[in-house]
Amino acid sequence: MSITPLATVPSVHRSGPVFRGRIGQDARSGHYAVPHRYRLHLSTACPDGLRLAVGHSLLGLDDSCPVTLLPAVPDCAGGGHAVLRPLYEASAHHYTGPALAPVLSDDWSGRIVSTRARDILRDLDRFPHGDGTALYPSGQGSVIEAVEAMCDVIEEAAQCAGRAGTGADGHSAALDALFDTLGRLENRLTGEEYLVDDRLTAADVELWVTLVQLDTVHRCHLDARAVHRIAGHRALWAYAGRLAAHPAFGRHLDLEGISRRHHGRCQGLEAAGAAVQILDWAGHAADSEDASRR
Repeated sequence: MSITPLATVPSVHRSGPVFRGRIGQDARSGHYAVPHRYRLHLSTACPDGLRLAVGHSLLGLDDSCPVTLLPAVPDCAGGGHAVLRPLYEASAHHYTGPALAPVLSDDWSGRIVSTRARDILRDLDRFPHGDGTALYPSGQGSVIEAVEAMCDVIEEAAQCAGRAGTGADGHSAALDALFDTLGRLENRLTGEEYLVDDRLTAADVELWVTLVQLDTVHRCHLDARAVHRIAGHRALWAYAGRLAAHPAFGRHLDLEGISRRHHGRCQGLEAAGAAVQILDWAGHAADSEDASRR
């Protein structure tokens, strides 16, 4: 799967320190994949938190790696969470910045292992789980990384296209990149249920959350013509609906929280595309609840 560079769209960087510890496969790593040692701290209203919540459920790690859910809207300046501050202060000397989520912490030391969602998801895949689920199946790493890069393009292009003050040339370039990337993913999913290896992988988690954000957040700042073109990728949105009806995906979908988080931090202008959602996320999520009861 090829990647088209997006030189015209600025990358979005996380503010604050990034802890990049990794969980290894044995005791020599310092952090190794042992049950009941680590804890996730996340908000499902945050795209990175939603990715981790879905991956955590797919891997069946509720007992071995507990999750602390955080409010949709951070309660501290700079997007931080007060409950995470002791972890940050224990992990970074004289730390004064925002205590951002998500966080993977080590309950044995009371310190942060990682704040990088993609690394955390890869490391969760190393935890023992008996059903053979693998979010990163052997030999598929490059394909999954290609999907991650394409999702970055979608996120950055949609932000640029909907940002107040983006010039005409920048707006046009961003939309071109957005439609090109959506089109290549549409082709990939036409006639296919999943992106990689005929099964659910981290690539599907990544793309699904990106589509959630595109419809529930970025759509609100795009014009009606752009949203109509986005909605025309029928295979993509059918795929998003199928995954939303899966219990590991739909049960974590906090539409109200996503909206409150968006409006709490957004400085953009609402555009004509805000009128109607592309997908009935709530309806599909209700189907996932029915499926989980059966």
